[in-house]
Amino acid sequence: MTTSRTSSKAARPAYVCDACGHQPPKWLGRCPECGEWGSIIESTVTVGVSGRVVSSRMPSEPAKPISQISAAPARAVPSGVSELDRVLGGGLVPGAVVLLAGEPGVGKSTLLLDVAQQWAAGAGTPSLVVSGEESVSQVRLRAERLGALHERLFLAAENDLGTIIGHLDAVRPGLLVLDSVQTVSAPGTEGVPGGVTQVRAVTAALVSIAKERGIATVLVGHVTKDGQVAGPRVLEHLVDVVLHFEGDKHSSLRLVRGVKNRFGAADEVGCFEMHEGGITSLPDPSGLFLTRYQEPVPGTCVTVAMEGRRALVTEVQALIGAEVQGSPRRTVSGLDSARLAMVLAVLERRTKQLKLYNREVFAATVGGIRLTEPSADLAMALSVASGGLDLAMAPTLMAIGEVGLTGEIRRVSAIGRRLAEAARLGFKVALVPPGSTNTGEGVAPKGMEVIEVGDLRSALQSAARASAEHNKG
Repeated sequence: MTTSRTSSKAARPAYVCDACGHQPPKWLGRCPECGEWGSIIESTVTVGVSGRVVSSRMPSEPAKPISQISAAPARAVPSGVSELDRVLGGGLVPGAVVLLAGEPGVGKSTLLLDVAQQWAAGAGTPSLVVSGEESVSQVRLRAERLGALHERLFLAAENDLGTIIGHLDAVRPGLLVLDSVQTVSAPGTEGVPGGVTQVRAVTAALVSIAKERGIATVLVGHVTKDGQVAGPRVLEHLVDVVLHFEGDKHSSLRLVRGVKNRFGAADEVGCFEMHEGGITSLPDPSGLFLTRYQEPVPGTCVTVAMEGRRALVTEVQALIGAEVQGSPRRTVSGLDSARLAMVLAVLERRTKQLKLYNREVFAATVGGIRLTEPSADLAMALSVASGGLDLAMAPTLMAIGEVGLTGEIRRVSAIGRRLAEAARLGFKVALVPPGSTNTGEGVAPKGMEVIEVGDLRSALQSAARASAEHNKG
């Protein structure tokens, strides 16, 4: 008996997680990758025994020299929402696919409904909003509340990909908003809506249609418990732009943060304010993060944080509680608790003026902004020292710098933009790390005194001296 060595195909059972795409070697009740229960499903994988030869094919359009290719089709069209255009790099590019992800209730649908109305009013082409989670009547009520009504704004409530393509054929929009991609199913594709296979198939089909017809497309995506985009990782690779919509339900501030952008900078941030009448752009949000006092108050210090390429003047507040037995509380809001613990240890060890090991410390930012970069260390230390020593800082004083474990003040990036923003808002004295004025970003702003401080002790002395001069004046 002879054994045939011709090409053949063998089918074997395989298992895949419908939530994250992980392929375990056998069926499991819980996915070891993402931890979801009951998400492992069986599929059939066809394995080729022999290789396959791919023959050449005549291309539909020959390759051209780069000098003969026009860049006009890739020019961005302003959406009418200035802060979103800032993050996108000028606006929405025809044929580009944008993925906007955020937590439930943060305002994604509200923002995109405003974008669709602005597009319909100004771009000259219709806009189509397809909702897979709400009825058209619900979307209409929100549009009335926002004042987002226009005759070229079309609404549809669909969960089938084929029907959505039919709406595209009928309306021929210049902008498509799909809310959300996890609710749409593709005919002939295995899995439930929102699963890995379905999300991949739906997104790939919409990307192909957007490129072919030149439709600017915005897909709304869900997020996981960790704040990541739900679905397969390939989803972020298929689209052109990935944006994260962030915000605290207790604050009116909303941030649109660029994560990936093929048409502009990927580190831009757009600021919005959420209110009863909808959502509006904030071209100058620094005032949200400051508190204006009639008289200087101990326990406060101002710094300048960088959100992407935007400088935001932010106030840090600290309250030193009474002495307690045992382990005192260290409570933060909008700050990194680990960095606060480090700053407290450095303050107590290097300055010899504060005893904080048995005192409760509460630290927070103003306006709901979250500071995670090390440049806020110096302002955090000065606010704690101000509260512990009952010394009010001058209201025109601000501080920028990273604090090291030996008490030294380290340089930070974008010092020129930070100082310019602080000077624009009226700050007169700035405490900065050594060498900050020799970074090539320009000299100190006119009318601002820039004091370079090498360590935490000299920073406290300079702050006390500036505060005393302000009180005398």
